[in-house]
Amino acid sequence: MVNESSVLPSVRLLGLRIGRTESFGPRGEPSAIRKQPVRARIPVTRLGLAGDEQGDRRHHGGLDKAVHHYPAEHYATWQMELPELAPRMETGGFGENLSTSGLDEQNICVGDIFRLGHATLQVSQARQPCWKLNVRFGLSDMARRVQDSGRTGWYYRVLEKGEAGPDDSLVLIERLHPDWTLARILRTLHHDGLDREALASLVGLEALAPGWRALAKKRLNTGAVEDGSRRLNTPT
Repeated sequence: MVNESSVLPSVRLLGLRIGRTESFGPRGEPSAIRKQPVRARIPVTRLGLAGDEQGDRRHHGGLDKAVHHYPAEHYATWQMELPELAPRMETGGFGENLSTSGLDEQNICVGDIFRLGHATLQVSQARQPCWKLNVRFGLSDMARRVQDSGRTGWYYRVLEKGEAGPDDSLVLIERLHPDWTLARILRTLHHDGLDREALASLVGLEALAPGWRALAKKRLNTGAVEDGSRRLNTPT
């Protein structure tokens, strides 16, 4: 077991948020993307932060997508690229549970294990953006922009339950797959979609969420990249 906690600093949370399900999409589809700051310590369960909800449990939440993290520094980049959306590009805009500065897809690896308060979290996959980001930001291709940019954020599974609060730090305690940053995984899936060697490696990454391992295996078997338009395009 290799401990590489020295490769990343301990970072303080900039935000801890939870949300309630509400009508959100063009046909009243539910979502809990509008998350509000937590002011006190709360339990972290196997399914995420206590009180946090998901509007679509088929595609959001669950054991492998229990907690969502979005880097705060991405907002400045979005503000420069999309100045007309600057008022919306602030912490919480992407429906994240955790916000920090200093961690991003370039220096986070799948399988990384973190301590948050009294809970232990493990990075399971990057976020796979969907059309709800189009609605959230009022931009018809926002989900595709997020996917193409690689500024997706990521999910954790909860290895050990415990309490966490907005003043806690996030501390890396173990790095299992230093060669597999989330940025590399995103390039493999969204830009080099049929790199067979990389896909075969993803299939064997036990820390990677089963859904993404299955996706890599399917591409190996079919030799084709799936159509993501239904996920990325807003229903009409």
